[in-house]
Amino acid sequence: MKLKFAGIRRKTEFSPNHVVNDLLIINGTGESLKGLGADVTMYDEGVFSADDVKEKFIFSMVQGPIGTNTLAKVENRGAVIINSPQSVKNCYRINMVTLLPAAGIPFPRSLIVATDSDVEGKEPGLNSAKIWVKRGDVHAVHKEDVTHVSTEEEKLNLLREFHQRNITQAILQEHVEGDTVKFYAVRESNLFHWYYLNGLYHTKFDERKLHEIATASAEALGLFVFGGDAIIGRDGAITVIDINDWPSFAPVREKASHHIAKLIYRKAKEYSG
Repeated sequence: MKLKFAGIRRKTEFSPNHVVNDLLIINGTGESLKGLGADVTMYDEGVFSADDVKEKFIFSMVQGPIGTNTLAKVENRGAVIINSPQSVKNCYRINMVTLLPAAGIPFPRSLIVATDSDVEGKEPGLNSAKIWVKRGDVHAVHKEDVTHVSTEEEKLNLLREFHQRNITQAILQEHVEGDTVKFYAVRESNLFHWYYLNGLYHTKFDERKLHEIATASAEALGLFVFGGDAIIGRDGAITVIDINDWPSFAPVREKASHHIAKLIYRKAKEYSG
């Protein structure tokens, strides 16, 4: 008997600059599942309802709060979802900045603030002269959602702009100096790919340690399909600055779609068996 899966595509609002790439990776995963002998039905975030999805096994790129809460209702009926709705919520920055440090992950000092308050002066616990202001919920939708500020006026103006867009909380985060690397991974597989997003120093670092820290971050958040960004300091120290639930995997899309499909299929078989 064929296993039946539902795949849920991400709403384009939550795929800024990656609409096509996000569509290709989830469609590719669906095709790989079909190649394993499964039936696959595709849905779209922002369109589907909890009653629409009858399948017990679901692979999802849903990221917005409405779609995530809808999937939580489906999960409560006994569905197996990768990535789970809770793991997606854990990636919202107001949650991530607490969960990752609590799990021992090297992460920049961060402060959660309300966007309707005037946060002036040097924030307690932030030692960096450079501060990043980031929206507190979903990942960046507009270019201003993750912004480096150099003055109090810039910071307060950005917080007010967030508030006008109904973003109620923001993160003030220390800047970490070094090279930025981006990584993609699938837990319980040998897929781990990284590259320099910028490479000013090309400081030598332990790639196995990066893999270990990335995997530990995913485990702390409950993710199976994930990516992220890290800073490699001038001393080779690794600091995670962001974890993403199901990124586009653009540089390794074909390989990733096979690994993701195998993971999802195996989990479904284990659950059924």
